[in-house]
This record gives sequence, structure tokens and C-alpha cells, in this order.
Amino acid sequence: MGEYDLVIIGGGISGASLLYTASQFTDIDRIALVEKEDEIAAINSHHTNNSQTLHFGDIETNYTLEKAEEVKEGAEMLAGYLENVDPDREMHAKRSKMVLAVGEKEVEKLEHRYHEEGFGELFPKLDAIGREEITELEPKVVEGRDPSKDLLALQTPDGYVVDYGETAKSFIKDATNRDGVDVFTGTTVENIEQTDDGYVIDTDDGWFEAETTVVAAGSHSLQIAKQLGYGQDVSLLPVAGSFFLANDMLNGKVYTLQMKKLPFAAVHGDADVHDASITRFGPTAKLVPALERGRIRTVGDFFDVFGLNVSSFLSYGNILADRILLPYVLKNLVYDLPEIGKRSFLPNVQKVVPSATIEDIERAKGYGGVRPQIVNTKTKSLDMGEAKITGDDILFNITPSPGASTCLKNAFRDIQTVIEFLDDEYEFDETGFRAATIGQFPRKEKQSISAQD
Repeated sequence: MGEYDLVIIGGGISGASLLYTASQFTDIDRIALVEKEDEIAAINSHHTNNSQTLHFGDIETNYTLEKAEEVKEGAEMLAGYLENVDPDREMHAKRSKMVLAVGEKEVEKLEHRYHEEGFGELFPKLDAIGREEITELEPKVVEGRDPSKDLLALQTPDGYVVDYGETAKSFIKDATNRDGVDVFTGTTVENIEQTDDGYVIDTDDGWFEAETTVVAAGSHSLQIAKQLGYGQDVSLLPVAGSFFLANDMLNGKVYTLQMKKLPFAAVHGDADVHDASITRFGPTAKLVPALERGRIRTVGDFFDVFGLNVSSFLSYGNILADRILLPYVLKNLVYDLPEIGKRSFLPNVQKVVPSATIEDIERAKGYGGVRPQIVNTKTKSLDMGEAKITGDDILFNITPSPGASTCLKNAFRDIQTVIEFLDDEYEFDETGFRAATIGQFPRKEKQSISAQD
């Protein structure tokens, strides 16, 4: 179908952000993006299939300060882009966001995090607020709660709620305004073969020749990497997330404290990006032997990335034998059961909204995607966060959370590698990139709660 300097495989938020960065801020001549679905961002980047959260690291209590610093810059890049191109809030909303501590022990942990660990200093808009201020922002969080229970929240107005699917489409629209940029949807990659000049990519609609290739296809990235001989010491633990829905319970996002050793997001409640009257609670986390939610044909793809070897089986056994992780996994299986699932999940909702009843929540149908957790089969353990495999003139991106939040920062890094692959024949306008992204992020000094947005 053509010859290109760069071919990107995958049209989710990761691939779309790289296409945007390459087309708008480099002089690379010919660029193509190939997506197997008929629409851009139809799978995990679709707004019903993820938490809609832009992770800054401020209220994610499983992040170290170093991890938060890393994520913060990436989130500010995407927030700046959205502030710049979406003033009418069609792709995102900006609401209050907080992490809630209930009881003396949790309050002590959160206070220590804010004051001693340096999170209050790293995030100037983050405030430690008590029961009265929490009530002003989120009345139902306090309503019906035992008044003798200690209560503290770290709160910020930077609660960006994002439709990552529409954001990906915005990236694509910006990119295709430039000559030399092509996007092919409904085009499935069937084989990739390395040649002396790069790669030949066979699809069900023809072939592409690429000097350099970036595979940004989520879990399928590792599948393709393994077919080309890369990533032999990596496997995946696919986790399907689901949500419960309620009517008009929260104004913004309310997180609970993260359980230690768990790579999955803590249960939280938030108002939907497109309909603030819908409150979502979740995610649940269920292990599934498939790379895409509800698609039986991807079971075989899972076994491709699993490896079916002794190291993979031992890694899974070691991970699932953990005394914290195993009960968590088993408990999440119960949440899928009719009626019993709702009753079992209700205490998680009540930690956020104490007055919630079984009649208030319903399991969300058609919500939730699959997030790959990275398994290191050498150490037989989970590797938290994103994974990137660098090959010979090819990159493979496997992006569990917070990959969507840091998509532009990943693109920033990847485009520099791509230019190296292309023998430094092209230039990257880093100044222009920063001006269009993180340069648009609104900054304010710390202020009182009454003056916040």
C-alpha cells in the first residue's frame, strides 16, 4: 500500500499521540498509522473501557514520590493539550478530585504522605481538607458517616476526566492535516518481516514498507514482539476491569487508599465524563485469558504472549500465591455473580458513599477493558507500569495504566528514538511540542479551598 519512513501499528491513544507528535513536530516525510478496527480508539481507549482518569500521581497512593514526579509531567502535557484544543470541554471535564482517608490509621498515612513524604510540595494545588470542607465538595461522602470516625482528604481542582477515545481522534485529525500522513482503519496486520531496509508489514488489505516501525497495540504489542524474537523474558497478566453505576452521587472523583502490593487501581467513584449525573464505581479486577474484553478470538493471542513454558507457569504461580493478591483476585471473581456480586461490592461503594444501598447500584453493561500487567519471567514477579521493548529499528509499547495519562510523554521519548533509527536525518521541534502541550497547562499557587475552581 506504500513506502513510509515510519509506520505506527495501533490506533488507540498511544499510537494516535505518537502520530500527532511525529506529524506536527518533526519533518519526517511519510508517516502511516494502521488500525485493525474500523474506528480509531475502539477498544481500551474507548471512554466506557477505562477509568477516564488523568493520573497526575497526586492522589494515587500506590505511587512513590519519584513515580509521581515522572507521571506528573506526562499528565500535564496531556492536560495542556486538552486545555488548548478543547475549551468547550467536549473531550474532557475538569472537576474536584480527592483521595479519602477514613479512620485514625488511614488519616495518619495520608498526613504523612502529604507533609513528610513531600506530596504537598510537589503538587501546589493539593490541599489537606477535613470533614467540613469535604462536605462542601462532596456531601454524600460525609452524609450518613459515623461522626466519630476521623476523616481527611487530599483534594485538588485538577481532576481531569478524559474521553481518551475522542482525544485519540483529535490527535488523528490534527495529524492528517499535514501532507504525507496516512491513516488506515479496518486494516489488520498479518505478518511483519524485517528486511535490509526496514520492515515489510503484510496486512489483509496489502503491504507497507517501513524504514522504522512502532507497535502501539496494547497487549498485542508483546504478541508481535515475540513473533519477531523480542520480549522472550516477558509475559502478561491480563486484567479485565468492570464498573458499577449509580445515579448522581458524586460531583467529582473520590479515590480510596491503595492496598499495598496491588498493581490495580484502588476502588473509586466518579462522575462520567459526558454525563455528570452518572456515577461510576470501580474498577473491579478479574483475570481473563484473553487480550480483549469479550472477544473469544483473542484467547489464542493470550497464549502467544503467555509463552506456555516453565518460566511463565512458575511466574504465574509465584504471583498468584501472594497472600494479598490471591484473596483479592478471588474476591473480584465474586463481583461478576448476579445479585451476590452487587452485595459483595457494596462495601467498596459505602466506603466512598456511606448511605449507598444495594438498590442504588447496578453492574455496568458494556463497560470495562483489559489492562495487561507486565510479568517478568526472570524475576517471576509483576513489573509495575508500562513496558517498552526496543529492537532493531522497531519499538514495542505495552501500556497498562497510566499509559493513557502519559501518552504524550511516551510519544516525546519515542519520537527521539525513531529519529535515531532514521539516522538522524530528521529533526524534532521539542520547543514547539512543549509549547503546544505542557506549556498550555494552567498553573496556580496553592490557595484556600474557597478560592479553588
